[in-house]
Amino acid sequence: MKVVVLGGGLVGRPMALDLAQDEDIEVTVVDSRADPLAGFPSGQAGIRTVQADLASPETVRSLVADCDQVVSAVPGHLGFRTLEAVIAAGRNVVDIAFSPEDPFELDGLAKEHGVTAVVDCGVAPGMSNVLVADGARRLDRTDRVRIWVGGLPIERAWPWEYRAPFSPIDVIEEYTRPARFVENGQLVVRPALSDVERLDFPGIGTLEAFNTDGLRTLARTIDAPDLREKTLRYPGYVEKVLLLRETGFFDTAPVEIDGKQVRPIDLTTRLLFPKWKLEPGVADLTIMRVDVEGEQGGRPVRLTWDLLDRYDAATGVHSMARTTGYTATVMVRLLAAGMYTAPGIAPPEFVGRDERCVRFLLDGLRARGVVFTETVEWGEPVSR
Repeated sequence: MKVVVLGGGLVGRPMALDLAQDEDIEVTVVDSRADPLAGFPSGQAGIRTVQADLASPETVRSLVADCDQVVSAVPGHLGFRTLEAVIAAGRNVVDIAFSPEDPFELDGLAKEHGVTAVVDCGVAPGMSNVLVADGARRLDRTDRVRIWVGGLPIERAWPWEYRAPFSPIDVIEEYTRPARFVENGQLVVRPALSDVERLDFPGIGTLEAFNTDGLRTLARTIDAPDLREKTLRYPGYVEKVLLLRETGFFDTAPVEIDGKQVRPIDLTTRLLFPKWKLEPGVADLTIMRVDVEGEQGGRPVRLTWDLLDRYDAATGVHSMARTTGYTATVMVRLLAAGMYTAPGIAPPEFVGRDERCVRFLLDGLRARGVVFTETVEWGEPVSR
């Protein structure tokens, strides 16, 4: 099987290396930058590298024309156009680009070309969607869904106590894009970074949770009156980011400084990114909790999945890269095995409706050291 990985950065690299461990998979890694490609071992069996302009849909279509599957790990602002180009080329794709556009706009194109396109296929969105769908499948009625997730450095260093495990510009996008969730059966839109709450997590301590737009497709595909996803950071983080956002440091409209037009976001990213960069060897962790509550057989029940994953010093792969990237690579193998074949746009919850697929994903992640712990809590029977 020939697999093309578009993007060879922090997440793209471990995905390519993981896929290349299979003797029957040939991997081509494409990036517009030379530096990420130079990081691949010279002569690595099963991997070749190509430097090309991934901002060009025509180039993307040419690059994937002869492969069997594609993994898209491009930055979010390129994600939708890249996904469209891959679908137009008639290639199945697993996408972790997390672009702001509605992926279902490409559903007709995917069906026309007979393409299975699994989108938002990271840890969250991604495995969170799979687990929510699995929980909803197991309940007679789903009442409430909660997702809390965050990637954090293990060592807390002032002033930010944060490192970006993926493209920092995509992190800023999380803080400016309105958050959508479901409340009382209605779609609600709130500013990102709103509704801050503090939660305690064993082994980590107290973290603060806030609204981001991570619920994504779940808001329309899961039948429940109450669904929400929140991002986790160390306490005090939200106030610092709000100060920047509300002062205008994330604005894209140019302002005049000494006769020159400067976009505030360009200055902000230039100053922030060196502070946020997740350097090689910096230990990080990924924490996630998924709660699905409802009723089964006349009794209330809560299904909970917990993940606490840490940097792998043996391989040098960061936790967020592992949890995001390996979800995608196991999904590639799931599609190759013919376990999910429906053409069209497939958010991970579509795959999660099949118990076999859920087991395959959980087992594949466990084999790579990414372990989800499930807990089931039953309440007293509901009187009618």
